[in-house]
Amino acid sequence: MKYINKKLTIEKVSFQKIAKIYNTPAYCYSYNKLKENIKNFKKNFKSISPLICFAVKSNTNIKIIREIKKFGLGADVVSMGELMIALKAGIKSNKIVFSGVGKTSEEIKYAIDKKIFLINAESVSEVKKIERIAKSKKKKIKIGIRLNPNTDAKTLNQISTGKKENKFGVNDKVFFELVKYCKNSNNVDLKCLSVHIGSQILDHKPYQKMLKVINKIIKKSNYNFEFIDLGGGMGISYENNKKKLDYKKYCLAIKKFLKIHKSKIIFEPGRSIVGNIGFLISKIIYIKDSGKKNFVILDAAMNDFMRPALYGALHRTLPSLKNNKILKKTHEFVGPICESTDRFISFKNFQEIKENDLIVICDVGAYGMSLSSNYNVRPKPIELLIKGSKINVIKKRQKYKDLI
Repeated sequence: MKYINKKLTIEKVSFQKIAKIYNTPAYCYSYNKLKENIKNFKKNFKSISPLICFAVKSNTNIKIIREIKKFGLGADVVSMGELMIALKAGIKSNKIVFSGVGKTSEEIKYAIDKKIFLINAESVSEVKKIERIAKSKKKKIKIGIRLNPNTDAKTLNQISTGKKENKFGVNDKVFFELVKYCKNSNNVDLKCLSVHIGSQILDHKPYQKMLKVINKIIKKSNYNFEFIDLGGGMGISYENNKKKLDYKKYCLAIKKFLKIHKSKIIFEPGRSIVGNIGFLISKIIYIKDSGKKNFVILDAAMNDFMRPALYGALHRTLPSLKNNKILKKTHEFVGPICESTDRFISFKNFQEIKENDLIVICDVGAYGMSLSSNYNVRPKPIELLIKGSKINVIKKRQKYKDLI
């Protein structure tokens, strides 16, 4: 994404052109950036030959998942619906890992019937439920046990998953009990130790700490885990600080770990694959001067893009046309929904804008459309995949008749 002749463009297409053809709000994804992200991830971890399972929850568009599948990635799913989408997108069942704290009997039965690679269990009750279902089907099912390593990823509390106060995984005492239990089971085959400490991690040090905890746990358990599922959580740069997770240092830490434990690594990246490929185009409906600041009211709202309202997340927000005329007044970009949290970002200085201008919210490829809703009976936006100068509709805009 860059400005060409003062027009903001995605690959070879201006956002102005996209909005003129498809209206707003509209989600746009860059195919070339997707390709670049996957190749970069694979290149940095090539030396450990991991199984890379894309976290479907980050972007559930089936056509995006089909593109990801072409690069040989598997899928990490957390619901029956996500599992269905992954299979329909063509991802092989032997590359699918099922995570999540609350799998129902129906979901477990479906996963077993589809012969997926691994079910990561997160409680004693879940392991016993998998065992009962497997026994009724006269099968032995491969499982992982998710350990809560009590490791602080130093990110937002809302996306922390690896501390003892979080709902995910089991503590070390329960973990050891489950290892013993599985050893004596005829219907569950314990293959994997699984962890996931949080999201939007930009420092390799929490991962290093996590690996040290896993190392101690494995030694104490005296069990040979064929797979270690390290989850995902790799962050991207949402603002202009350009801070990035150092994949090379993380990989070196894993290689050091693998010298002691001869296991195969599983990754579950989502945001690092699709986060910065997505952009949300929105039109300015009104500009309301409230004295101290201007409220810039967009036609996109928190139902279209939830992260700012849910996490207080900040996303680069740019005009589709650059004019270099800066207004020294606070501009607060908000949506039309009747909630005070329906706001995106504030700027003390922003370029001169007017009603009907287009605004582009950046880096919305992960947890953008997948977190969207029909709140206020608002139809969901159109989704477009941009390949060079080609615009492909990968999900049509919802219509009111679809909702009412």
